[in-house]
Amino acid sequence: MIVKNPKFEISAVGPKQYPKNNLPEIVLVGKSNVGKSSFINTMINRKRLARTSSSPGKTRQINFYNIDELFYFVDLPGYGYSKMSKKEQEQVGTFIEKYLFDRKQILLIIFLIDIRHSPTANDKLMYNYIISSGLPFVILANKADKIAITKVDSAMSDVKKQINPIGDITTLPFSSERKIYKDDVWNFIEQYL
Repeated sequence: MIVKNPKFEISAVGPKQYPKNNLPEIVLVGKSNVGKSSFINTMINRKRLARTSSSPGKTRQINFYNIDELFYFVDLPGYGYSKMSKKEQEQVGTFIEKYLFDRKQILLIIFLIDIRHSPTANDKLMYNYIISSGLPFVILANKADKIAITKVDSAMSDVKKQINPIGDITTLPFSSERKIYKDDVWNFIEQYL
């Protein structure tokens, strides 16, 4: 897919602020600093449309990126490590839950995990949460550039065994640095669009 005119549209913390145009939404979930913003920038060939940070917990609102008036990439705040207070974490958790369970425009969830590490307890909770939402999703094992290219297949196999042992959910490698997996991800997304 060639993206010509992506734009950041709005940061929201509740339904009143969500876009009203009924475009389909592709939602990114994952722990803090797993690379959700970098994923967006890579997919649309931009360096800084989605703001990235080396310190976890920077995204505290739901960010909507309008992709050529065709759909939104929706970047949710990350879970796990963050400098947010307990109260802030609860508030963020509540509006994420409300968004995921109430928003009718969600077309697909992209669940990012770090290919270098075993899925955390929080990753497994999120996996179960997504399953219970009933929404279609794909698992992206991100940061594939951080391991040798010859080890990607075995790392992918480990990820699948640990998070989706039945093997019924599509799991793909991804790297914002290498960009070699980008077309596979677009091909998957386009099945839903």
